[in-house]
Amino acid sequence: MSTLPTLVMMARRPEPGRVKTRLCPPLTATQAAELYELFLRDLVAMMRTVPNTRSLIAYAPTDAAEYFAALAPDIARRPQVGRDLGERLAAITTELLAEGTSAVVVIGSDSPSLPPTLIGQALAELERGADLVLGPADDGGYYLVGLRRIAPSLFTEVIMSTPTVLRDTLAVAERLGLGVALIEPWYDIDTIADLHRLHADPAPLPYSRPLLETLLRNLYPKHP
Repeated sequence: MSTLPTLVMMARRPEPGRVKTRLCPPLTATQAAELYELFLRDLVAMMRTVPNTRSLIAYAPTDAAEYFAALAPDIARRPQVGRDLGERLAAITTELLAEGTSAVVVIGSDSPSLPPTLIGQALAELERGADLVLGPADDGGYYLVGLRRIAPSLFTEVIMSTPTVLRDTLAVAERLGLGVALIEPWYDIDTIADLHRLHADPAPLPYSRPLLETLLRNLYPKHP
């Protein structure tokens, strides 16, 4: 294992009815899956631009290796392990730090316009000595987590996908005596309102923007 920091994206194979379900309706399950696949492509392209890191895709389900090998043949990958998101985050961060990477920065696959500068902020905070870096999300969770110490309870003792994930994680970090840094907030794509926000975002989104514009135009034909 390289001692370089590892940038990890948690991702699912796009399958109708298994991804971006809160966009349905008004999107169909197939449209949501198609859009999510393009989110993955935008994020893979962004990950390639982050210097001095090793990139890795942590994928689900466990039989999705072939899909992700085709999506990003140049990026390492391994299956997610665990019964829920908390266990899976605990497993991937613990594995990588135990293997010798100097730090781990984990992002999800719900923020296709995530600027690489925010990952740079997280890496800089870890380099300066923070044990834990969190990127607050607008929904009360976080879009990014960075670690340079093994601390699985940050994930296993927090109920994920609630409005208090960030607050609860900070409480666990305080109990563990971890040095914490917060970087700039960003947003995830969960609802149709989020899609409108993404549409207004000036990020290039070379893969997902064409489909995003088509979907919104078809849903709201009277609006520009």
